[in-house]
Amino acid sequence: MPQYAALIYSTDLEPSDPRFAAMMPGYNAFGHEAEAVIRGGAALYNNATATTVRVQGGKGGDVVTTDGPYADTKEALTGFYLIEAADLDEAVVWAAKIPAAYDGGCVEVRPVVDFG
Repeated sequence: MPQYAALIYSTDLEPSDPRFAAMMPGYNAFGHEAEAVIRGGAALYNNATATTVRVQGGKGGDVVTTDGPYADTKEALTGFYLIEAADLDEAVVWAAKIPAAYDGGCVEVRPVVDFG
């Protein structure tokens, strides 16, 4: 059965922020409801912890790192779920139940390449 990445974009919060804790019951409820189709996932620390890596001059070139994300945006990539679904339509039904989809953020759904 195909797998889909449900990429969660929402407000970029520190885990210690009370608003982060206030969001957790919705995500916990989704996790329980979707446990039969979730194959993985994680919440991500905020953008301030990101490091962007580039290699100048191609493979073996100089490694250049920059503190922070590649792009500064209103909504940040804050987590993801790996969902197993029969097709994109079913994956979208599950993604619509993720709190970010209906609470000011969005969820991007992408099929995962099966290298097996």
